[in-house]
Amino acid sequence: MTPDDLALEIRRRAGQGRFITALAGPPGSGKSTLAADLVARLGVGAKAVPMDGFHYDDAVLNARGARDRKGAPDTFDARGFLHLLKRLRSEDEVAIPLFDRDLEISRAGADIVTAADRLLVIEGNYLLLNEAPWPEALPLYDMTVWIDVPEAELDRRLVARWAHYGKTPEAARAWIDGNDMPNIRRVTEGSRAADVVLRWS
Repeated sequence: MTPDDLALEIRRRAGQGRFITALAGPPGSGKSTLAADLVARLGVGAKAVPMDGFHYDDAVLNARGARDRKGAPDTFDARGFLHLLKRLRSEDEVAIPLFDRDLEISRAGADIVTAADRLLVIEGNYLLLNEAPWPEALPLYDMTVWIDVPEAELDRRLVARWAHYGKTPEAARAWIDGNDMPNIRRVTEGSRAADVVLRWS
């Protein structure tokens, strides 16, 4: 299925109310890029909502001894994310947090989902993870999509990502091997099957 096919499928399935598509995949799979692409294809009334806004702050991770695992499932406010999904189901206007990768911090109330935003594309690593409490989100999605990317390609993209954000090649390699790759394997091996699989390269 191509992104254009996926946009058409969302349009086909969506009714008159709010329709929530969960776009999941491992780190480096291109979730944010694909979500933005889908929103552009869907046009007026479509909006992307990233899970990354629920990153715990570095101060919290430092206090918990988890800073070197940032990006793992337990370094997100999963319950806060579930609460957001429930609000998106029941409320017309909802403020959402966004993660600023340049500052490495989440900004609360950084964007607004309005009543006009009917086709929501939620994107994140752990939307389909079969570990508590993430499965509680499944009934709140109307459609689920998994992005399938070979591990070698994920590795290549992550090297480029961390170089862009100023890590030395040695630091990037250490972070990928010690943090990103375990998360990739955890989410790839431990996620539930999606309605649609998209091979995104």
